[in-house]
Amino acid sequence: MTVKIPESFMDLVREPALALVATILKDGSPHVTPMWFDYDGRFVRLNSVKGRVKDRNMRDRPHVALCIVDPRNAFRYLEIRGRVADITEEGAVEHIDALARKYLNVETFPHHAPAEVRVLYRIAPEHVSTLG
Repeated sequence: MTVKIPESFMDLVREPALALVATILKDGSPHVTPMWFDYDGRFVRLNSVKGRVKDRNMRDRPHVALCIVDPRNAFRYLEIRGRVADITEEGAVEHIDALARKYLNVETFPHHAPAEVRVLYRIAPEHVSTLG
């Protein structure tokens, strides 16, 4: 069942705060990376490059956790646990450009590499917890 993010923590979703994203490695241990993200009202959306560790992890083991710490107050955070609901290359380049506008205030992602294939992941939140 998909759960909603509390309105009182939507500022952490709207502003350019990084999400620490945990995926599961083949041996069962966690892999954590800071990532850009957005939220479309239903899904947390992440973007990466096909073939990277987090890409392989999300394809093979779809459980994901994110922690977004308030950049102004380290004792306030939003944790989201969920499942990868969808993985697609369609719209992924446009999505990373939108994230570049959010995080860098530029029109297009400045590190596009022709050999890389961008991937868009939609995470369905199943559990949300907050502090602060």
